[in-house]
Amino acid sequence: SSMKRRIICVGAVVYDEVYYFDTLPAAGIKIGASRYEERFGGPAATAAVAIANLRGTVSYWGRVGTDPKGDAALSALRGHGVDCEAVAVVTGGRTRSAVVMVDNNGERCLVTYRKGLPDDASLVPADPLAEVAVVLADSRWPVGAETIIARASSNGIPSVIDMDGGERTETERLVAKADHVIFSAEGLSDFAGEGSPADQLRACGLPSTKVVAVTQGAAGSLWWWHDQLVPVPAFQVKATDTTGCGDVFHGAYALALCDGLAPLAAARFASAVAAVKAVRGRGWDGMPDRRSVEELLATSDGGADTR
Repeated sequence: SSMKRRIICVGAVVYDEVYYFDTLPAAGIKIGASRYEERFGGPAATAAVAIANLRGTVSYWGRVGTDPKGDAALSALRGHGVDCEAVAVVTGGRTRSAVVMVDNNGERCLVTYRKGLPDDASLVPADPLAEVAVVLADSRWPVGAETIIARASSNGIPSVIDMDGGERTETERLVAKADHVIFSAEGLSDFAGEGSPADQLRACGLPSTKVVAVTQGAAGSLWWWHDQLVPVPAFQVKATDTTGCGDVFHGAYALALCDGLAPLAAARFASAVAAVKAVRGRGWDGMPDRRSVEELLATSDGGADTR
């Protein structure tokens, strides 16, 4: 039998309109952008592109509408080597879109419209996951995430959830089912209430068999595993645009698990991939390649504890 090498990424693809400014605009003023780009995002789709660029085998499962944005998104994904055979094309649906504003420190403000596509379990492919090593889901398509994670679980396949907020009862179900729960700072505050990231991770009260973490951008990530808190520092780089870095981190982490790395070593690999991405910017066209990531890992110990 062939080795289980495929990763499935389930969740959102988004058509992004990106405006660049010296400083982010305040309310009540008109301001001209210094630059404008159209590109694609969405946590699961961006993670899939990152995996493909790192030479992983990856399928994207998600939903698009029958509109030019959806066609363009699928063609961009395929252009990066992501398998899109199982994407649900929803007749009359509207492909998700967002407006992103970025300042010259790489800080961003993001506006998105999330209605327009049904959140329906029948849109999840009936794939039995035979050759699949890891599944990664984002919280943007809750029913899709829950369906794939449950199926992975019953097949003994590890699951990673990118937890970036959402409706409380859905969030609780996803967190309960996934093996590796990686929160954004915002997602963790939504789930665990206020406090320091360390206190918040403890407050989740999740079983010690789960890997639980929070990503904190340039501050690195913090991991709760076997009842211990372990910080994994970020690599110090000059960021040009941090958009999508968290999504790329999740994809790289899933790929590292697929390659047999333990969680903290996978986290360090993911940190290096996210750092290279922050330097490059340029959306899906700025994705890190293996060599650049390995060079960064070799030249810097990143202060990481890779137990």
